[in-house]
This record gives sequence, C-alpha cells and structure tokens, in this order.
Amino acid sequence: MSLFVIAEAGVNHNGSLSTALDMVDVAAAAGADAVKFQTFKAKAMITESAPKADYQVASTGTTQSQRDMIESLELSADAHLAIAQHCATRSINFLSTPFDIESLHLLSRSLGMTTLKIPSGEVTNLPFVLDVGREAKDVILSTGMCSLREIEIALKTLAFAFDRSKQTEAPSVRHLEVPLNDRDRSLLLGRVTILQCTTEYPAPVDEANLRAMLTIRDAFGLAVGYSDHTLGATSSIAAVALGATIIEKHFTMDNTQVGPDHRASLEPSELKAFVADLRDAERALGSATKSPTPSETKNIPIARKSIVASRAIAKGEVLSADNLTFKRPGTGRQPIEFFDLVGTPAPREIAEDEQL
Repeated sequence: MSLFVIAEAGVNHNGSLSTALDMVDVAAAAGADAVKFQTFKAKAMITESAPKADYQVASTGTTQSQRDMIESLELSADAHLAIAQHCATRSINFLSTPFDIESLHLLSRSLGMTTLKIPSGEVTNLPFVLDVGREAKDVILSTGMCSLREIEIALKTLAFAFDRSKQTEAPSVRHLEVPLNDRDRSLLLGRVTILQCTTEYPAPVDEANLRAMLTIRDAFGLAVGYSDHTLGATSSIAAVALGATIIEKHFTMDNTQVGPDHRASLEPSELKAFVADLRDAERALGSATKSPTPSETKNIPIARKSIVASRAIAKGEVLSADNLTFKRPGTGRQPIEFFDLVGTPAPREIAEDEQL
C-alpha cells in the first residue's frame, strides 16, 4: 500500500474562501494526495460556556469564547462546493472532517464524499460514530486522547454501522462493550484506517508515542497512520518507517496569523519539503528482499576481494596463510575457497599479488 499524504488545511483559512482555494493550490503543488478541511456548525458542537484549550488561548487570546472563535471559522455549503470543484481542477482529493450531523450530511449526501474522518474529539461520541459509519464507504479514525479500549469501542460501533443487517437498529451498551470478534474485524478490514495522534498544538516530540501506532495495528489488525501535530518532519518520517499508510500534517499560508492552529502548521515551502521527505522515506523502505540492488551490482568486483599470493610462490609449494592473502578486485577465486586451498600444492609458479 502506497503512502497517502493529507495536507491538513483545517481551519487555517480563517473563514475565507479565497484563502481556502489558495490552500488547495499549495497542497496540490506540494504533491499531497489530499487536502483536508473541517466542516462544522459551531452552535451544534460547542456550548456557549465551553472554555478554550490552553493552546487556543495562547494563539487567539481570551476576548472570544471558544464557540465564537470556531463560528468565525465556518465555511458555507457553497464554499465547500467551490473548494471541492477547485480540488477536482487541481487533481487533488478533497476531504473534510465533520463535527456534527448537519455537516456530516453536507459532505456525504450533498458533496458525495465517501471517505470520512472521525476526529479525535468525537471518538467517544458513539451516536455520531455510528452515523459516520452509516454514511461512509471508508473511515479514517484519529485517536488523540484515546485509550486502546476507547478505540475498540469506536471500532465496534463502526462494525455495527457497516453491518447491512443492522442498518435500522441501534447498538446496546452491552453489545459495544464486547471485544471485537472475527465478524467485526472482517467488516472493518479494508475500510478503516486508524491514526495515532497527540491532541496538542504543537505536540511535544516526546509525546508523539509512535510505537502506539504499532500497538494499535497489532491489537486490531487494521491499517494505521499518523496525524502529526509536532513541529518539523521527523516524527512523520519515523512513522513512515514504522509502517504508516496515511500521514496527515497541518499547513498554513502564514504561521504568524491569528488562529488556533497556525503556530503548529507548516508554511507552503515547508509543506513541499515535508511531502518530498515523506516520499523519499517511503522509497527508502524498498522491499523486504535482501539481495544486491541494480546500482550496487557493478561494484561487487570492485569492493570485494580475491585470493592472491602474498609473495612469490614456487610450483609445488604448499599453500598456506603464510603465502596467501586477500586483495581487491574480487574477480578471482573467492575467499571462501581459502579453506580448501590451504595444505594443497601450488599447481604452478604464482607471482606476488597474482590471483590464484
């Protein structure tokens, strides 16, 4: 499976359609496979009294409530359609993360989006997870702030949603608390990718916890990836080396702008270098076969050694460690033959440095 790179525009358009369209251009030019936004109605997802996170206060101050801040970042249905159409002209996949039912239906029913992402904050919102599963062909599940058990319950909910025999039913708590079984796994396989994520902006590198991605993969037998909130590319490159199939990274037009995510985002030139580094990392993984590569085959006779005389050897003289040694090039008898040659007579005179 080839690496799928998502350039996360998120809300870094600051509510501007023009900026959102420019971000599509940047993501396409950087070589990302998809550009992803966030779709929400602030009043449907946040109470008026909900506090801001510390990182939001640090980047946007305290004059606005969390809901007012998020409301200022909404994009209309028409804006979503314009973005989707622009993505098509730039040959880049359009993705967006829904945060409420109205937004989910905008993406799945109005825009025909078949791959939907469940954000970290919604993993325990199981009625919403069920609705996403019933709308989506494929699901990307981000797991910031989650325990392994919470991930399993969300997967159990998605498996229930995918089960065509239960499309009109609702799961019971008792059903969801039962561990995944073979039928659940068969329903999820090939449709769900789970992303390791640390929900902080920016996230400390020592909390990236990339080995948890392997724990998730081994626990559920599903494809895994990484939603990277750290600064720089190191964590994402390491995730590719560990087997991530999806990498997601926030970007912005200018990380000095006011907004909740700008400070933890790559600027356009950084995004292009980031994607290039990921592609290089993927290519560097190569195959699991250990054999000489095409480029190094020509160097085998140059770098390896042959058996040669360490001094002049007379015909009939017994060959030994005293009169044989190993030198480049490797075009003569190979060093492994030394063990059989020792103790045998020289068949002819051999000059110093001459290959046997």
